[in-house]
Amino acid sequence: MTEPVLPDRAEVLAILAAFGQRAADTVPEELGSLELTWLIAEFEQRYGIEPDLDDERFEAIRTVDDAVDVLRAAVLAATGAPGGTAAAQTAGAAQS
Repeated sequence: MTEPVLPDRAEVLAILAAFGQRAADTVPEELGSLELTWLIAEFEQRYGIEPDLDDERFEAIRTVDDAVDVLRAAVLAATGAPGGTAAAQTAGAAQS
């Protein structure tokens, strides 16, 4: 069984950089709602996974690192990888 490919900080920054047609190193740590919406849509296209985000969890994603944690947990949960459910719950708890 192969390990799932998990999004990392560099990939998330690259996706966000495309939103503003800017360099990845100029992406701010704090995310706006439009940036986050873009990121989620791009993630869904790339991975074919729709993260389970209710309004509260969506609004709790404020930083690039928050987004990385949630997207990684979504991949783990969707692939049934060991720790996937626990990782998704931990990411959700971290957002609260």
